[in-house]
Amino acid sequence: MAQIIDRSALVTLSDAVGGDFVSELIATFEEEAPELIAEMRRALSAGEVEGFRRAAHSLKSNANTFGATRLAEGARELETMARANDLEIGGRLEELEEEYRKAVKELKSLNKSLQE
Repeated sequence: MAQIIDRSALVTLSDAVGGDFVSELIATFEEEAPELIAEMRRALSAGEVEGFRRAAHSLKSNANTFGATRLAEGARELETMARANDLEIGGRLEELEEEYRKAVKELKSLNKSLQE
């Protein structure tokens, strides 16, 4: 199973933009990712495939920025399903939410260690 966070991606990001800005980006991600998941849930219940796909795509892109590999992969799978007009996703949103929680926890921990 893939690691929760690809540390090298976070280090590369930190080297590129600085640790303080990475901290801000993580805080923004922590705030916006649940909104994207909520949008996916709303779109799913309304049968809005395109809205679901867009939210999954945004979550995938944001997760990739930090090297949140498992979260990005889960979002990519859901985006692909929506692109195929298939919203029979079962419990995948709950799994995605759990991966989000794990990713944020590890991002904060890794970022803190990078700041030291």
